[in-house]
Amino acid sequence: MAHILVIRFSALGDVAMTIPVIYSLAVQYPQHEITVLSRGMLQPLFQGLPSNVNFVSADLTGEHKGLWGLNTLYSEVKRLHIDYVADFHNVLRTKYLRLRFRMAGVSVAFIDKGRKGKRKLVRRRNKVLENQKSSFRRYADVLEKLGFPVLLNFTSIYGEGKGDFSLIEPVTGPKNDGVKWIGIAPFAKHEGKVYPIELQEQVIAHFANCPDIKVFLFGGGAKEQAVFDSWMSKYPTVMSMIGKLNMNTELNLMSHLDVMLSMDSANMHLASLVNTPVVSVWGATHPYAGFMGWKQLPINAVQLDLPCRPCSVYGQKPCFRKDYACMRDIKPEQIIDKVEGMLLLSR
Repeated sequence: MAHILVIRFSALGDVAMTIPVIYSLAVQYPQHEITVLSRGMLQPLFQGLPSNVNFVSADLTGEHKGLWGLNTLYSEVKRLHIDYVADFHNVLRTKYLRLRFRMAGVSVAFIDKGRKGKRKLVRRRNKVLENQKSSFRRYADVLEKLGFPVLLNFTSIYGEGKGDFSLIEPVTGPKNDGVKWIGIAPFAKHEGKVYPIELQEQVIAHFANCPDIKVFLFGGGAKEQAVFDSWMSKYPTVMSMIGKLNMNTELNLMSHLDVMLSMDSANMHLASLVNTPVVSVWGATHPYAGFMGWKQLPINAVQLDLPCRPCSVYGQKPCFRKDYACMRDIKPEQIIDKVEGMLLLSR
């Protein structure tokens, strides 16, 4: 039996994209032990995985901060008798950790992020619009380098079913026959990935006025709460989930949605992990960069063909046009039509 350490820190969406790969590894190599090293707040993502998957929390802003903290973290993980290290992140912290392991005779491999192809995709002139390898495939490539090739075969953290509805019904109320549930996650970290709020409200208003549809809003933070409060005062049938659910119950609720409407953000990936179809809205970024949600179809992405897009892999660059036309020129009707098409398929 071998012990495989998988390292991935970073943002929620990036870590969520490891789940289909780690699940496939665990199922196809049940004789081996797998330990995931990530930020503690993300542990709920891994609770539905096979029993040979364990989790170790890294406190990168506290106990494991800086070089001294990384040495402490290495010492803690080394006691687990690791045989292989799969670095799914390949940043300064993980480079140092895998160096320590390699010096101790442990086999290591790390992700190729494909930066060259992504630079060509987002450069200002002479863009090369080629679909880059997905993050799922890049993670799997790391395991193959270590001698553990995997067939990516994952449906949901709930298997073929959904989460236990009794755990969320006190918050959501019952799901009545004939009523469709839509989740809407209108925010993202960067402006280039956010559909303008005044246009998003038109989408909200449309579905809030449908008697056979219930809308749940997903987000977090004081600014987002203020927007949600404003919408709920205008549209009483809309429910905000801020502060009402933890990550476990939020995933549970997402599994009972008929469709999720999300930006290129973590909520797209969370819904993907529970086998819920997603209509995703793309502005500065593009599905070609390799970050489309698990088994989500490009046909369900709402985006405009503009010569300037994509201009960013992660969406953090300011718009050089100053108008974010890639988002502002998307008509609410385009999004509404796409969501309604998905609802028809779910009937």
